[in-house]
Amino acid sequence: MHLDYKKKILREIEKVPEDKIVSMYKIIHLLAKEITSGAKKTGKRISLKGIWKGSLIDDSLFADAKKSLFPYEKQ
Repeated sequence: MHLDYKKKILREIEKVPEDKIVSMYKIIHLLAKEITSGAKKTGKRISLKGIWKGSLIDDSLFADAKKSLFPYEKQ
């Protein structure tokens, strides 16, 4: 059954104009990569601990961000 679908996919690809084949390859490559990498996921999350190490963040940055996201709130 899977072989039938593979043949159908290949027939559809054969219909793609030559000037569009590069775009088609990129789409198929990304799709195949996403599908196969999805199967490899372990469900284990990776920690982002230390990603901001050495960054300086003060309260004014938070206040500015809050104002831009929630302009209707009183300060």
